[in-house]
Amino acid sequence: MKILTLHCDYIKFKPLTKAIQKADELSDKNQVEVKEPLVVLIAVETGDAEAQVNQLTEAVEKTANEVKAKNIVLYPYAHLSSKLAKPEHAQSILQEAEKRLSKKFKVTKAPFGYYKEFELKVKGHPLSELSKEFTALVESRGHDVEDYKPEQLLKEISRSKLDTSKLKDNDHRILGQKLDLFSFNETAPGMVFWHNNGLIIYNELIKFAREQNAKAGYQEISTPQILDKRLWQISGHWEKYKDNIFLSKYEDKIVAVKPMNCPGGMLVYKTSTKSYKNLPLRVGEFGTVHRQELSGVLAGLFRVIKFTQDDAHIFCTEEQLESEIIKIMNLVDVYFKTFNLPYHVELSTRPEKRIGDDKIWDKAEKVLEQVLKKQKVKYKVNKGDGAFYGPKIDFHVKDSLDRTWQLSTIQVDFAMPERFDLEYIDKNNSRKRPIMLHRAIFGSIERFIGILLEHLNGALPVWLSPTQVRIINFTDKNTKASEKILDELKKQIPNLRADIDLESTTVSDKVRNAELQKIPYIIVIGDKEEKSKTLAVRMRGEKPKFGIKPEDFIRELREKIEKRI
Repeated sequence: MKILTLHCDYIKFKPLTKAIQKADELSDKNQVEVKEPLVVLIAVETGDAEAQVNQLTEAVEKTANEVKAKNIVLYPYAHLSSKLAKPEHAQSILQEAEKRLSKKFKVTKAPFGYYKEFELKVKGHPLSELSKEFTALVESRGHDVEDYKPEQLLKEISRSKLDTSKLKDNDHRILGQKLDLFSFNETAPGMVFWHNNGLIIYNELIKFAREQNAKAGYQEISTPQILDKRLWQISGHWEKYKDNIFLSKYEDKIVAVKPMNCPGGMLVYKTSTKSYKNLPLRVGEFGTVHRQELSGVLAGLFRVIKFTQDDAHIFCTEEQLESEIIKIMNLVDVYFKTFNLPYHVELSTRPEKRIGDDKIWDKAEKVLEQVLKKQKVKYKVNKGDGAFYGPKIDFHVKDSLDRTWQLSTIQVDFAMPERFDLEYIDKNNSRKRPIMLHRAIFGSIERFIGILLEHLNGALPVWLSPTQVRIINFTDKNTKASEKILDELKKQIPNLRADIDLESTTVSDKVRNAELQKIPYIIVIGDKEEKSKTLAVRMRGEKPKFGIKPEDFIRELREKIEKRI
C-alpha cells in the first residue's frame, strides 16, 4: 500500500464517469467540498491485508493528531502504484479503513472506480506532505515473482514510452529524448539510464566541480553505498526518514542503502585525531544516494530515486564559521554565473521535527542571518523548512513550468558532531567539538542537468556540449579535406568532441540535422574552402561565416572550452 497525506485548506472533488465496471454505486454525482482536511491519497496493492489496514489507520491517526486535523478524506488514487490490488479487494480495504478512522474523525471517502475532477490547496508547513509505504511480508508476494514470464516483461519494456502530451517543448524529458541524453524504464523506476551524450554532460559537470573544489582547498573521499542501520540511528536519519530508506539484510544485520552522504563522512573524520591546525577541514564527495519515493511523485530528472550529490562537509571552529559560510556563498555564485542561472535565496529555519536544543538552533539561525545581511543578499524566510539537524540557506531556480526547485544549500550543524562524538585538540591541548557545515552546490546533479536543459532549451555551452563541432563535406570529393580538418582540430585541441557527417544527403539536410542536435559549431567544407584552405563556420543560432582561417577558429574554440564560456 502506498499513501500520500496532504494537509489542505480545502479539497473539492466531483465524480464524472466510471473508470471500471465494479465502481462504487452513487446516489448522486454532486461536487463535494471538505475544509481543513487531511487528504489521504491511497493506492491499495496486491498482497495488502489486515496488517496494512492497521499500519494505514495508525499512520493517518498519528499525522492527523500532529497537524490537528479533525476531517479525513480517503481518496483512492491509483497513480501511486503499478501493482494495484483487484477492485473488490481494494474496496474492502478502504471500507475497513473508513470504518476504523470514523471512530475518532469525521471521514469522507471519495468514490472508488471513477474518473474524478478535483481541486485542493496544500498548506505550506513541513508536515503538509508526507509519503509512506506499507508492505506485506516478502514471503506472501514471492509467487508473483515466480509466476512472472520473461516475455511479459519484455513486452512491457518495449511499451515503455514517454507521454509528451502535457509537456512543454523545452521540458527536459523531451529534450533528453531528442538529444539522446537519457531514458527511464519501468524496470528501474526513478533511476536514470544515462546514454553516451548525457553521460558526457554528467562527467563534465563533475570535472568542473572537482576543479572548483581543488581551488577552494577541498579533499575528496568516497564512502560505501550500504551501511549498518545503527549508523542511521546515531545520525538521526532513521527516526526522521526510515520510510524513505531502502533496507536489506547481511548475515544478522539490517543494512541500509544510504539516502544521504553525511554519516559516511563522519566515520572518515573519526579515523584520525584532528588538531585545530587541521581546521577548517573541507571534505567533498560525489556520492550516489537512494531514497524511496512514491511512483506518482517521480518527475524526470527533477524527482528521482537514485541520484548523485556534490556533497561536502566543512569541519571548523566557532571562530571560523562565518568566514567558511561566506566562502561557500562565493563558490555558489561562481557556479551560477558560469551557467548564467538566475536564482533566489531562502533562509530555512527550524522544523517541528528536529534534533538539538533551542539554544543551538538560536545560535545557528543567527549566524546564517548575520552572514546574509553582511553579504547584502536579498532573501526570504522559509519558516520550518530547515533540515532536522540545523537551519540552512537554500538557493532556488525555476523550471519551464515556473515551478521552483532547490539546488544549492548551506546547512549549519551543531548536532551531528555531538552525536558522532567528533573532536579536535585546541591550542590549549583540550578536546573541543567542531562545528560542521553541510553544503551541496549542484545539489542533485540529475536535477541540475534537468534545470540547465530547460533554461537553455538544450543549447548547452561549447564546453558542456556532447558534440562540440560537426564537420560536413559539401560533396564526396571534399571528403579527404574534411577528414584532414577533423584530424587537425583533434590534434590542436586534445579531447575535443568533434565528428564528421559524410552521409549521401544534401548539405542543407546535414546542417539541419546538426542544428536539431544543438551542436555549437558546424563547419562545411566545399571546393571553395578546400582551394583557399579556409573554413565556412556556422555558430549555433548565427549566420554562416566564410573565409575563416583554421588557426583563428581553433584559437576561438580553445578559449571557449578552456574558459567555459
